[in-house]
This record gives sequence, C-alpha cells and structure tokens, in this order.
Amino acid sequence: MNAQQILSKLVSYPVLGGQSNLSIMEFIKGYLEDHGVTYQLVPNEEGTKTSLHCRIGPAVDGGVILSGHTDVVPVKGQPWTTDPFELTDIGDDKLYARGSCDMKGFVACCLAALPDMVKAELKRPIYFAFSYDEEIGCLAAPELAAAINTGYEETPQYAIIGEPTMMQPVVGQKGICIFKTTVSGSEGHSSRIKQEVSAIHESMRLILWLEDKMNSLIAEGRTDDRFTPNHTSIHIGKISGGIAPNVIAQECSFFWDVRTIPGDTPEGIFEQFKAYCDEREEELRKIFPGFSISTETDHPSVPGLDTHHDQEVVGLVKELAAREDLGAVSYAAEAGQFADEGFEAVICGPGDIAQAHRANEFIHKAQLDEGVLFMHRLIEKLS
Repeated sequence: MNAQQILSKLVSYPVLGGQSNLSIMEFIKGYLEDHGVTYQLVPNEEGTKTSLHCRIGPAVDGGVILSGHTDVVPVKGQPWTTDPFELTDIGDDKLYARGSCDMKGFVACCLAALPDMVKAELKRPIYFAFSYDEEIGCLAAPELAAAINTGYEETPQYAIIGEPTMMQPVVGQKGICIFKTTVSGSEGHSSRIKQEVSAIHESMRLILWLEDKMNSLIAEGRTDDRFTPNHTSIHIGKISGGIAPNVIAQECSFFWDVRTIPGDTPEGIFEQFKAYCDEREEELRKIFPGFSISTETDHPSVPGLDTHHDQEVVGLVKELAAREDLGAVSYAAEAGQFADEGFEAVICGPGDIAQAHRANEFIHKAQLDEGVLFMHRLIEKLS
C-alpha cells in the first residue's frame, strides 16, 4: 500500500484522546506482522490502550526513532462538509479527514516506507514509536520513551517526532502544564460582602496576579523570539462558581495553563503563585477561619524542547528534509519527553499545524509525498 492508501485506513479509526486505541493498533500490528517486523507493546494498566515500538535493522547503537501518536481530537460541533473519518479527495490536491494532518499523515509515511526499510541493508536501525493519549496531555510518551531506552540491547540516538511542520525541522517547543485552583470562602447574603469572603472575588485577585506575572516576565526581558508569542504565556480557560447573583459565593474554581519558553518552568511559576495564595489565606482567615485556596495539577507537566542547532540530530533532519531553516512551535508535543529520556530530538513532519483541530482538516498530497521522500532519504542515509 502507498501512503495515501494507508492514511485512508488510519483515519477510519475514530480514536479520540482518552479512548481505547486498540482498534487502530490492531491494524498497525497486522501491517508490521505482514512485513516480518516484531514489536513490543506498552499498555496502560487497564489494558484498554497501548503504545507500540519496534526496530527495523540491526541491534547497534545510533539508531533513529520515528515517533507519532494514534489519537485525534473530537469533531462534534464542528461544521465538517465531508465525513471526518473517511479520507476524501475532492480533486483539489488535498486529502480531508480528522487526523490527516495531525498526525496520521506522518504515521502513514512511516508505514508506507516500511517495505523498503525491511529490504534495505541498514547499518543503523530505525524504530517506530506510536503512542496513545497525546491529544489530552502527552500522557503515554514518557513510558514509551523509557521502554525504548530499556527494551533493547543497543541505544537509539535520535528521535524525530512527526508533528505537522510542513517538513521544517523544529528544534524548540514550549512546555505546558495545566492547573486547577479552587477557592473556598464563606457564603452569605450579598449585602454582607465585607463580613464574608467571596470565593469569586478572591479568584479574580488570583487571576489578576497570574496575568501580572505573565506581564512581569515580559518586562524582565524573559523572551525568546523563536516563539509566537515570544514569552511564557499564562491563560485562564475555564471558571465556575456561585449559585445566585445575591449570594456570596462559597466556592469558585478555575483552570489555567502555563506554556513556558526554555528557561522558565511551570513549577517555578506555581511556587510563586502558591506563596501569594498563602499570603491571601493568612489575611482572609482573619475574617473567615475556614478560607482556603488549593491548587492541583490537572494534567502532568509536558516538558519543552530546546535542541541546540549544533546537535547532530539537527544536521541529520535538515539533510533528510532538504531544508536549512529551523523553527520553534508554541504547541505541546512529545519531543521534550523523548529529549528528557536522553534522545536528541527534533520535530519534523508533513502537513500544516494551521489545519489541525479544525473542521475539514486536510493534508496536501504534496506534503504526503515529501514525507515519504523523507523516509527514503533516511533509509539511504542509514544503509
């Protein structure tokens, strides 16, 4: 099968982040078995989801990992004009389907090149690493990367994460962490606003502190012009609290995310936020002894990526992509997790991130062709 045919199969599995991915994995496993490739699974505790990794080529150090995820984001409520889980070609050189761009196009390129990988006399190995639940927090990648690190006699050297970059090598990625803060105050009649402690009012103060913190980082010159925006961002995306306009809110909670440039950490910002929360608790317990502020991590922190331009993997991917320009992205990906496991990591894959997560997602046929060409250059390089 060619890449388009394989992509047609991959997008037909409507595996959303958080759902079982065993159906799409059955297809991938069968395809690998048909080509005589053995694989290892890294399942979750319940056995309802699994990552997969395999090696093609000799058991020697210095191999290349090709990493992709099998889950996609929902389509409900989006104005699709085609079936999102059927690869559709309407004659405009684009292939429409959920996941066509993000990032089953890359997985299809990997699998399409597999027969040639198997036939080639590789001097260094190629590894596939396909994960689950990337779209809800890159949850599986740390365990998958660790399994690759310990599951072979040899040690791979490079990891190429195939998120859609229009085949531009990307060496920088922001980290992300999502928090949930809950404020507990004292309810009462709204006329008693000075005698009680409104959880909503205090939440607003905390939110303003977070916004001021973001602005202070910019004012301090903590910027990196590779990214847009060029600074660590702090965003409040959801808030809920109160039961009626004339009742002082007893509880309010809000979710906030921190997307960090290299050099900043979510943990560092959280510690400063926690110190401010402690000050507010001490002050407001004078009015209501039961006042409290608690913050928990809603999703595990996803580390950023900061691969230096002189690392060997950068030269390799520039050669494979036939491009000299390097990029950085503000979205989260699994690259930082592979880097944390000791692999030199770069993000590079077919498709445009601007098409991801939206109705009528597509990948240009030319991008799919570029992805396949990338794979064949890799085969030649390692042979």
